[in-house]
Amino acid sequence: MEYSQRRKEQARHTEEAILRAAVDLLRQERFDRVSVRDICRAAGITTGAFYHHFRSKDELLRRGFSPLDSYMEEALVPHEGEPPVRRLQVLLTSYTAFMEHMGWELLAQYYQQRLSAPDSRSMDESRFALRAMLACLREADAAGMLAGGITPEWAADFLFRHFRGAVIDWILHQGSYSLSEKLEQDCRLFQGLFQGPG
Repeated sequence: MEYSQRRKEQARHTEEAILRAAVDLLRQERFDRVSVRDICRAAGITTGAFYHHFRSKDELLRRGFSPLDSYMEEALVPHEGEPPVRRLQVLLTSYTAFMEHMGWELLAQYYQQRLSAPDSRSMDESRFALRAMLACLREADAAGMLAGGITPEWAADFLFRHFRGAVIDWILHQGSYSLSEKLEQDCRLFQGLFQGPG
């Protein structure tokens, strides 16, 4: 492996270690009570290394959910040849599993940070989750499976907003119900977006 490639790999490992340490700490303590030094100590790195990868603790919290995309991508790989509706269900269940793993308290901190610094690009089109959802819906549309008048773009926007809203409701209820069970029920309702075999 070349030197530059080794450095990239090392940087990726360091960033992952920082994110893991931060997530572990933030599950135990509120965001404003966890310092950069606490995160560095838990990750076994210097504060200089932290600031090499993240401009601030806020950026770290925002990027802390970036593993969601790779998690969903890995979950979808074994289902690549399956019908689009089935792949959408896999996306939903992997999204839900990731959110439940993060826990409602950490998600609440994440959304509080998002709301304190709103970003007009609430749905980044480069994100795997949205691209994969659109690909499934476009495939379903090409096969004549989308109900009349529904475009793949509208359906993706609707589903993405619904998933986010369901997570926020789960946070408001402090994780008192099973998010995966609730979204499985919703998924049955979403079958109305499709016609014919899925």
